[in-house]
Amino acid sequence: MKITMVDLHGQYERIREEINNAIQEVLDTTAFINGPQVKTFAQHLAEYNQVEHVVPCANGTDALQIALMALGLQPGDEVIVPVHTYVATAEVIALLRLEPIFVDCVADRFTIDVTKIEEKITPRTKAIVPVHLYGQCADMEPLMDIARRHKLYVVEDTAQAIGATYTFSNGLQQKAGCIGDIGTTSFFPSKNLGCYGDGGALFIRDHELAERARMIANHGQKIKYHHSVVGCNSRLDTMQAAILDVKLKYLDEYSAARNQAAEHYDKGLATVKGIILPQRAANSTHVFHQYTIRVQNHLRDELKSFLAEHDVPSMIYYPIPLHLQEAYAKKGQGQGTFPVAEQLSEEVLSLPMHTEMKAEEQEYIIEQIRTFFN
Repeated sequence: MKITMVDLHGQYERIREEINNAIQEVLDTTAFINGPQVKTFAQHLAEYNQVEHVVPCANGTDALQIALMALGLQPGDEVIVPVHTYVATAEVIALLRLEPIFVDCVADRFTIDVTKIEEKITPRTKAIVPVHLYGQCADMEPLMDIARRHKLYVVEDTAQAIGATYTFSNGLQQKAGCIGDIGTTSFFPSKNLGCYGDGGALFIRDHELAERARMIANHGQKIKYHHSVVGCNSRLDTMQAAILDVKLKYLDEYSAARNQAAEHYDKGLATVKGIILPQRAANSTHVFHQYTIRVQNHLRDELKSFLAEHDVPSMIYYPIPLHLQEAYAKKGQGQGTFPVAEQLSEEVLSLPMHTEMKAEEQEYIIEQIRTFFN
C-alpha cells in the first residue's frame, strides 16, 4: 500500500461530480475574477462560522497582513506571537515594520502560553496573534481577558483549525477565528478546508472593520479608481471559491473522519513507551489538521528515518523555533530563551492524517512505531 501524509486525490474522487460541475459552471460563465461564486462562498462560510463578515483573499499570509493593516497598526508597534508556529505569522508583522514579540507555548496544547503574555506587554504593544495550532484553539478565554484589560487587538491565526469550536466557562461557544477582532485562515490544498490552488479569508464581526479589510484587499479602493488607503491586490479567484463552496458542505464530515483516525492512533499507540500522544483541551474541540506526537529521549529523528525506510511518511512542524531563525534573531533571545518551544522542536513528529485514512494503513503505521520502540 502507498501511504501519504495527505490524500487529496481520494478526497476529490468522493465528490468528483460536484467539483467538476462547479468548475464547469465557472468555465461556462468565464467570470474568473470576482465571479458570483466568490460572494456565495463567503456568505456560506459566514453562516457556518456564525460570524457577520467573511472577506476572501488570495492566501492565508495575505489574510494576516490585511488584518494587521486594517487595524491601523503603525511601524514600531509590537505584536505578540507564539514562538512555535509557521514563519508566516511573524513574517507579515516584520514586513509591515511592526515588531514581533515572541512568547513560549504550552507543551500539552502546543499553543501560546497565555500565562506568559502579560510580562511581554509594553506601552508599544498593540495586538496579540494566537495561533490555533495543529487543529485546536489556543486558550482564548484568559487571552481575551488580557487583551481587554490592556486594550489590545486580537488576530486569530486559524489556518490549521477551521471548524474547531471553543467553549467559554459560561457555556458560550464560538468557532475558531471568530472570537477576537479578526480571524484569518488559509485554503492551501492540504488544509482541512482546502482549495485546488491558493486562497485565504478573514472572519470579522465589526462592519466598518470588514469594509476596511475589503478595501485594503482591493488596492485600497471601495469605488473603482478611488484609492482611499494604501492597499494590496489579494483576491480569491472564482474557480477556487466554487471548489471551496462544495467542500464546505463536507467540512464537519471531514473533521469527524480526522477525529476517527486520531482515535485509532490513540488506541494503537497508547501503550508505547517513549512517545506522548496529542492532548485534547477540555474547552476546545480538535479538528486534527495534524496528528502530532512527541518523541522523547532524543529519538525523534531516528524514528522519522525508520518510518521512511518502511515507506511511512512523517513531517516535523516546526524544526526551528522563530527566535532561532536568522531572520528573527534578537540579542538576548538565543538558545534557552523559550525552553518549551525548543524542546518541542526536537520532539514533535506529525503522522499521516487526512480524511481518507484507511484502518489498514493506520495499523501498519502503528505496527512500525511499536517495532521501533520494542
